[in-house]
Amino acid sequence: MTTLTRDHLARLDRDDPLAPYRQQFELEEGLVYLNGNSLGALPGAARRRAAEVVEQEWGRGLIRSWNTHDWISLPERVGDKIARLIGAERGEVVVADSTSVNLFKLAAAALEMRPGRGKIVSEPGNFPTDLYILQGLERFRPGVRLETAPREALETLIDEDTALVVLTHVHYKSGEMFDMAALTARARAVGALMLWDLSHSAGAVPVDLNGAGADFAVGCGYKYLNGGPGAPGFLFVARRHQEAFRQPLSGWFGHANPFAMQDRFEPAAGIRRGLCGTTGVLATSVLEVGVELMVSADMGQIRAKSRRMGEIFIELVESHCGDFGFGLASPRDAERRGSQVSLTHEQGFAIMQALIARNIIGDFRAPDILRFGFTPLYTRYVDLWDTVQALAEVMRREEWKRPEFRKLTAVT
Repeated sequence: MTTLTRDHLARLDRDDPLAPYRQQFELEEGLVYLNGNSLGALPGAARRRAAEVVEQEWGRGLIRSWNTHDWISLPERVGDKIARLIGAERGEVVVADSTSVNLFKLAAAALEMRPGRGKIVSEPGNFPTDLYILQGLERFRPGVRLETAPREALETLIDEDTALVVLTHVHYKSGEMFDMAALTARARAVGALMLWDLSHSAGAVPVDLNGAGADFAVGCGYKYLNGGPGAPGFLFVARRHQEAFRQPLSGWFGHANPFAMQDRFEPAAGIRRGLCGTTGVLATSVLEVGVELMVSADMGQIRAKSRRMGEIFIELVESHCGDFGFGLASPRDAERRGSQVSLTHEQGFAIMQALIARNIIGDFRAPDILRFGFTPLYTRYVDLWDTVQALAEVMRREEWKRPEFRKLTAVT
């Protein structure tokens, strides 16, 4: 049995160097929010920034604000800030489009950079949009084929015919984390390019793209970066590849001189050639607030708290809910786990709905995964205790059997 108590966890909160950050987010009293790995909470400063952009920059400045408020440089400016979170340099990251669109752009460009090679390698169970985008490339590019293998067999699949390896650093369901340096080294050893999806990594765990020798990366802005629903994504192109990088969505914002209005496309220099259409100014301005919050925090402290939270949560679940049929889908070893813990249960969807009805918000991923995400800037240690006590009560009372919790929702 665990010796942990709520009082013990409350003491951890009092000693937590990250505790003051919680005040910068708008979280209603009594809410336990463990879904920042899907949608980050609202920073109060983001609300104020959105009002400023709408009322002042757009409302009064109108089109002049492309110059007077420097809207034109938003993608690079926010990209440079994200770069500090993922081990990249200034001029290697740009904010644009969605993660899916950015993945298409980078994967297509990578294939052009490895002529004569037709294989893209990934793993089964990768985030679905990543696999869907790569399957789309198969349809549009004759001779290109996507091959997958379980992670324990991936290295044997990466060979001299491989053009590109596409993997998600922290798995969206299990939270299991790849050894970025080892997999990247394997790809580079056979001349393949390496593309990492950082959607569940950026702002959650330490990432060192350049230290690992990564070639490309994508990520989203609405999870741990707290950029708001549908926030734009970002893409990384290592500086050594930027001159040869040619992405297929050659829209006007990726042009060397977009307002020259030339008929012939000429790619911009550097990372700006990763852009396509007009920047979403409102969304990118709000994302900038969330990114600045993350940059201001100590990633070492974030990771230490995240790991400790995972260990405590697992211990509490196994002690207080051990008789209710839950399995652990995440690695027990904190070194191999991102900032979430996932449980399995055959009634997982209904159980999660019962928790949500109690104002404890995680989420469900088919077929049987309950996900609990830890966002150290605003998640408290006592939230873990309250969640597990509520989970045990839901199971003891069999609340998950209620019809309203068994009705499948459009978004799980």
